[in-house]
Formats: sequence, C-alpha cells, structure tokens
Amino acid sequence: MHPAPSVIIFSTLSGLGFGLLIFLGLGMPAATGFIAFVFFTIAYLLAVGGLIASTFHLGHPERALKAFSQWRSSWLSREGICAVAALIVMALYGIGLVFFEARWGLLGIIGALLSFATVFTTSMIYAQMKTVPRWNNTTTPAMFLSICIAGGALLAGEVRIAMPLLVLAGLAQVGHWVFGDRALRDSGTTLATATGLGARGEVRSFEPPHTGTNYLLREFVFQIGRKHALKLRVIAVVLMVVVPLLLLMTQSHILAALAVLSHLAGVSAARWLFFAEAEHVVGLYYGRR
Repeated sequence: MHPAPSVIIFSTLSGLGFGLLIFLGLGMPAATGFIAFVFFTIAYLLAVGGLIASTFHLGHPERALKAFSQWRSSWLSREGICAVAALIVMALYGIGLVFFEARWGLLGIIGALLSFATVFTTSMIYAQMKTVPRWNNTTTPAMFLSICIAGGALLAGEVRIAMPLLVLAGLAQVGHWVFGDRALRDSGTTLATATGLGARGEVRSFEPPHTGTNYLLREFVFQIGRKHALKLRVIAVVLMVVVPLLLLMTQSHILAALAVLSHLAGVSAARWLFFAEAEHVVGLYYGRR
C-alpha cells in the first residue's frame, strides 16, 4: 500500500505517547508536581499530535466525528472512543499528580488500561483487513503493542524495564516480517480465485483494466525492491532496538535522550515498511503481485 506520511506519523507518535501514558498510569516514574507535568506534556503532545496527523489522510476530515457512532462494527470507531476516554481519564489522573501531589491509583490503572486498549484497537484496524494478508494475523497487534510498551518504558526512564522490552519489540517486529513475507502466498488468493474462473484453466490478465492511474493504484498498489526493503529492515531494527540498548548501557542521561530519538527513527522506518510492503489483493488485477 502507499505509505502515506500522515498515517506513519500517527502510528509512530501516538503509539509512543500512549505507551508513556501506560507507565504514568502505573506510577512509573513516581513523579509529582512540575516533573509530572513535563512527563504528561510529552505524552499528550505525542498522543494527540499523532491522532491529529491521522485526520490529514481522510478525504473529509470534518466528518471524523461521525466515526464514533460505528463502534459496534468499526475498529476505527473503537479506537477513537478508547483514545478520548484514555486522554480524559489520564488528564484527571495528571491533575491529581501535578496540582495536588495526590496519586489516585485506581484512576491511573483505568487510564493505563484504556491507553493499552487504544493501541490495540489501532492495530486491529489493520489486522482485521483480509484484503491485506500481511496484516491479517496476530503478529500485527503483537508488534504494535510491544513497540508501544517498549517506547513508553524508554520515555518514562524505566531503563531496567525498557531494555528487555526493546528486545521483545525487536523480536515481534522481525516475527511480523517473517510471517508477512509469505502471507499473500499462503492465503491462496490469486487472480483465479478472485474471478472465480480457476476451474476453466490458468487465468491471466489479457490487458490492464485501463491505461492511466486511478485511486486504487495510488492508495493500494505500491512496490518496493527486495534489496531496498532488506536494507530498511536492518536500519529499522538497528535504530529501534540495537542503538538504544547500547546507549542505555552507558547509564548517561544525555545518551538516554539520544536512545529515545534513535528508537523513534527506527519505529518510523519500520512503519514506513509496514505500509510499503503491504500487498493489497487488488494489485492482482493490475499484474503487480
């Protein structure tokens, strides 16, 4: 699929922001007053900034509010409801920490669970798409959630927790690639099954559906060379996991900040690949699969 910048920014920043909110809700770090204000500001800038960025990919951003009404069937609607609920609950929890130096533990736990649910619903928007076999498996939510929690621990300064979680996130990302590379083939979806003409013999496209481009080609058909994809995968894992681990081992606050930036860059590269490598089955009709 076409890797739209707005969606990459959304899935990268919001995941990191809600990951930090999870740890803040669990009392990590145990900060109050101005320090808590700084942590909550960072979390909200990332989470809300990412959510705002996602609306730029909508054809009619002014209609975004209508998505909240489809919660019974739409993971996008569930994501919006969970996000708003998490931000409201965590705002109340943050008010207690910042202005009253009071830790309302139950409220924090509820906010952490809602933040976790927000990232899960985001991942399910992609995981439920049968038209994109690479996404349509359990590795998608596993990858989203593990990266979210690892990034949250990193931002929260919980080094001992962040280091094993970074390794777990790296494994989840690699697992998503391994399963995803054979997903379209294993799905059995071909031009023959799509047209229902397989029983008549080999099915192939005689001519392209049209000579020009269209919305489907722009949004759902994107190809990246295997050599370039492999290089980007290595870069993503190195920046997302390896470099942060090495920097955290130095126990330096300045290098820990660089570890966060490196992790953010690595996740951005991985998310670009997440969309660029997604083989939408509509590409079969255009001979692009």
